[in-house]
Amino acid sequence: MASTTTALSWSSSSWMQRFNGNTNETVKILERSGNGMSVVAQKKALKIRKIILKEDVAELGKKGQLLDVKAGFYRNFLHPTGKATIVTPVLLKEMRMEEERIEAEKKRVKEEAEQLAKIFETVGAFKVKRKGGKGKLIFGTVTPQDLVDIIKAQLQRDVDKRMVSIPEIRETGEYIAELKLHPDVTAQVRLNVFAN
Repeated sequence: MASTTTALSWSSSSWMQRFNGNTNETVKILERSGNGMSVVAQKKALKIRKIILKEDVAELGKKGQLLDVKAGFYRNFLHPTGKATIVTPVLLKEMRMEEERIEAEKKRVKEEAEQLAKIFETVGAFKVKRKGGKGKLIFGTVTPQDLVDIIKAQLQRDVDKRMVSIPEIRETGEYIAELKLHPDVTAQVRLNVFAN
């Protein structure tokens, strides 16, 4: 009987070593107990999923972000709530195409803003009429809305008054106003304020 147990032990342990050599799992060697042999413990393999978030998830990431998460977290929370999807080659290709489209759109908007800035800067000075007071003083001030109205009348261009930055103007003279057409593009225009 002892020889049968030893042979069984040897063949089982050599099989376990071969199995253990091909994977990253750690398996404790078979031990002999009173009834025979039994496996004591096995280490579980950690399963990770590559995902893309469909919406912002607190303490995890922002929409469109690529992440590695545990399989159970994806299976039990992210997938059922529709907050994420598993990464596939097709999905990655679509994401790259969308990013390229967005970059091209940003570039086009910036180029349009640069062209508009050149137009505003080559026009010369915009003339603003105000009622005159004593000396060079004028009644009231020149506002961004005044400049927007003049641009609309002379160039047929719509400009948002929130993009216009004008210094405080309380007397006649020449001033510089700035138009923030894009985060990277600012046009400077001259204003000639005179009293009538």
